[in-house]
Amino acid sequence: MASEFSAAAPSPVEGAAAPASGVAVTGPPPKDPGGAPGKDPADERRRERRSRWYRRDVKWSPYAFVAPFFLFFAAFGLFPLLYTGWASLHRVELTAPNDMEWIGLRNYTRLLDDEFFWNALQNTFTIGILSTVPQLLMALGIAHLLNYRLRGSMFFRVAALTPYATSVAAATLVFVMLFGRDYGMINWFLSLAGFEHVDWQNGTFTSQLAVSSIVVWRWTGYNALIYLAAMQSIPSDLYESAALDGASRWQQFVHVTLPSLRPTILFTVVVSTIGAIQLFGEPLLFNGGGGATGGAEHQFQTLGLYLYEQGWTNLHLGRASAIAWAMFLLLIVIGLVSLAVTRWLRRGEGKA
Repeated sequence: MASEFSAAAPSPVEGAAAPASGVAVTGPPPKDPGGAPGKDPADERRRERRSRWYRRDVKWSPYAFVAPFFLFFAAFGLFPLLYTGWASLHRVELTAPNDMEWIGLRNYTRLLDDEFFWNALQNTFTIGILSTVPQLLMALGIAHLLNYRLRGSMFFRVAALTPYATSVAAATLVFVMLFGRDYGMINWFLSLAGFEHVDWQNGTFTSQLAVSSIVVWRWTGYNALIYLAAMQSIPSDLYESAALDGASRWQQFVHVTLPSLRPTILFTVVVSTIGAIQLFGEPLLFNGGGGATGGAEHQFQTLGLYLYEQGWTNLHLGRASAIAWAMFLLLIVIGLVSLAVTRWLRRGEGKA
């Protein structure tokens, strides 16, 4: 009978449920109806935690990357700007910066009657014109030459950028020797041509021309590379079409290159103008040991030098702060003018 019962009993099927008697059945773990293995709650919690950290990382990582810039800007840019604006409304000396006496806009109204301020503003404008116009014209010509295939073009590009990498002090000291009255090389060349020696430092126009030459030498190559990068982005089809129409290289430069460079030229004009307003190192070192006076008669004293003279020579921190904010407002005006010109150019291109 036992043998018949065992023969009639069904054979165990792999993966079948354990019998009710509690006898353990060996085999793989149970599966859900979809055929996937059972989910471990601990694994689910780990996946959820990782997913949560990933979402936080994607959301907050960009802010963490840019946070150092804003921290440094707030500490070394925004706070000095606000403090300078607050100090410009007070009578305060550099020897006692915490002793402030409220005087309102008196430091600003005093600038309107200050002949040295207007002299510095005029000198800044003149040096800016003498340095910006030749600088950008020469940079445009150099970029046009480098845009064509030349042997050793990489060497010429590096050479054009070398003056920009030179320190202001080193460049200015070399130019001081070049423009020396008695033993300068420029006066030596002038004497060979039959001209008398020029007192570059003590003349008004000559000193401004000498300071401007330092700026031209340092920044021409930098602007040339900016123009070169913009020229290389101009489609070659425009030049090919102009060549098929019989245009010469000069005509291609005038009618193809210059119209395409309008935004870049405007950018360099604005940046060079801002740099001219902030000009400080070149005229300071060109004066030798004369300090921030800009010559015996203030003939090449810029706004930056006048600010330095008021704040660190005369120790009038309030007046220096007012000059700084006057320069800041002047830069804002230049920015608004450039914005208006940019919109006018875009409107003209849209109509064309």
